[in-house]
Amino acid sequence: MQENKKIGVVADWLVTYAGAERVIAEFIELYPKSDLFSVVDFISDENRKYFHGKKATTTFIQKLPKAKEKYQKYLPLMPLAIEQLDVSKYNIILSSSHAVAKGILTGPDQLHISYVHSPIRYAWDLQHQYLREAGLDRGLKGKLARLILHKIRMWDYRTANGVDHLIANSKFISRRIKKVYGRDSDVIYPPVDVDRFSLVDEKEDFYFTASRLVPYKRIDLIVEAFSHMPDKKLVVIGDGSEMGKIKSKAARNIEILGYQSNEVMQSTMQKAKAFVFAAEEDFGITPVEAMACGTPVIAYGKGGVLETVKPVGYEAPTGVFFGEQNINSLIGAVNQFESLSDNFLPENCRQRAMYFSTQRFKSEIENYVMSKWDLFCENKTIHY
Repeated sequence: MQENKKIGVVADWLVTYAGAERVIAEFIELYPKSDLFSVVDFISDENRKYFHGKKATTTFIQKLPKAKEKYQKYLPLMPLAIEQLDVSKYNIILSSSHAVAKGILTGPDQLHISYVHSPIRYAWDLQHQYLREAGLDRGLKGKLARLILHKIRMWDYRTANGVDHLIANSKFISRRIKKVYGRDSDVIYPPVDVDRFSLVDEKEDFYFTASRLVPYKRIDLIVEAFSHMPDKKLVVIGDGSEMGKIKSKAARNIEILGYQSNEVMQSTMQKAKAFVFAAEEDFGITPVEAMACGTPVIAYGKGGVLETVKPVGYEAPTGVFFGEQNINSLIGAVNQFESLSDNFLPENCRQRAMYFSTQRFKSEIENYVMSKWDLFCENKTIHY
């Protein structure tokens, strides 16, 4: 299809290599002649290889003071910025959006497909949590922040109508899209590099969690719960703003390793008896990576993880859920896991993880784009 079609790929921002950037990388892998666009592009040389060495056409925010470190502070300017990118010469626009990428301006003779990781989280149902954590839930700054978020919500809703087809990264996000935009979406689960992880059958006697140490990840809850279970060892990998708070809650049975290399992370994940996950995520890649190692998951039963981890009561279960983000609920789930541990076979965990592979994603995206392009061309045809 690409031989005679120009394809533009649009990202929110390119700074780290995480979930949204993996989707961009697979778009480029599928369509290597495509051109790349982003609000800012500060991706490292090491990670740029995933984009075939491409550098994005960027916006005026790229040149603003401290944009590399503080790019998110420029969120109020991003709707204006993304609209300045000219993609008028492309037949097909593929955006990977959790903020503003889907707001790129396109015309009636262009097909725009947006892979949505979430509507702008801090502008919609997570606004109150975001304002609290940012210390903007009171005072004049708080009022100004609410006004800005109100404007962003209106822009976000309007631009959803400029996309021809919306893809959600989970059924959970599909429901959020319907709630926020009033539009239907198709679900294609994101790519997880499960081949990077190998199955290990023999597990050691410790639990494991890994994440950026930021409030919504709720690593503090996991650490506090395990502090109440001194007979159970917990290993924590990750760094972030919550490090001090988390260290203060850690008992002797908890080992906090801070930031570690991918090799250490993978080795620890492979050996753990279970991976513990307490966040409400749109999809949640790390639990899938744990299952790829043959490691079962103990997770908060909300969000995308309900679609990836198969609970007890179903054939070939891969984990257990806890119903509330509190200490007693998590302790109960750990005890349930231990009483049922013979049910969680490493090979079943691995098999479940393979369902979310990169190869599966590429195949589904390629077929989706081709079918929507054929439909688009058919609808443009004039019959006299």
